[in-house]
Amino acid sequence: MLGYIFRRLAISIPTLLVLIVLSFVLMHAAPGGPFTSERPLPPEVLANIEAKYGLDKPLIAQIFNYIGGIVTSFDFGPSFKYKDRSVNDIIASGFPITLTYGFLSFIVAFVVGCALGVAAALKKNSWLDYFAVGISIGAQVLPNFVMAPILVIIFTLWLGWLPGGGWNNGHWANIIMPVIALSTSYMASIARLTRSSMLEVMNTNFIRTAQAKGLPAHVIVRKHALKPALLPVISYLGPTFVAMITGSVIVDVYFSTGGIGQAYVNSALTRDYAVMMGITILIGALTILFNLVVDILYAWIDPKIRY
Repeated sequence: MLGYIFRRLAISIPTLLVLIVLSFVLMHAAPGGPFTSERPLPPEVLANIEAKYGLDKPLIAQIFNYIGGIVTSFDFGPSFKYKDRSVNDIIASGFPITLTYGFLSFIVAFVVGCALGVAAALKKNSWLDYFAVGISIGAQVLPNFVMAPILVIIFTLWLGWLPGGGWNNGHWANIIMPVIALSTSYMASIARLTRSSMLEVMNTNFIRTAQAKGLPAHVIVRKHALKPALLPVISYLGPTFVAMITGSVIVDVYFSTGGIGQAYVNSALTRDYAVMMGITILIGALTILFNLVVDILYAWIDPKIRY
């Protein structure tokens, strides 16, 4: 098992380096720059600003300096648009917010989705199956950019139960609607994957053998069927977890939570390449990390994967 983990790590580190280099090159290849505007700056002023941020150096030197700052001190550099603020400060102020409601959204999507999928598979063609499938289809056709305004209209404008936006230091009333808006579509996908996988596992020979031995149904599901049925679900959970904990741009913008999704949009509009690079690398690193975690879990559940 340790050899398998080391092999995956050996692949992950070069992948992250390639991501950093490609992102850096593509960002600088885009037309315009962080200091270009409708009223161009005098060449002398522009040259001084570029020298301050190291943009006057060759591209190769900029890449090595950037990677060196990340490796040695985990420093993503200063923001080009926010004075006296670094990229680390912007990420540190927004990431805990998206981490909070993203992690809660993941828990809700995983628990509810798996429960609906297992219930639908065990009670195939019953009212419970139709109910679970109906909820999954309804949630699938309502993505977060549709679900968010519907929640605000119902719970804020009509009922007046919940605030329509803001973070308020993570008060529960401000978390409910972002969690629902972010988790519903993922919950539907998890429920459909769990249902189809559970139906396939329940028709295998080792499940029939366990039933012939007279084992209780809950023991068969918990000890024999659930573990192999979750294999395709676990493969889906890696990128899903990253997508949730890095926050949704729609959720951040619509509910004004102040997460990194809003910072990412603002940096794209203002061409703050330093912030865009920092958030891109953060998302890429988390994607690689949790895909590694998923691979390890996959190998733990199914030992054949290790070979």
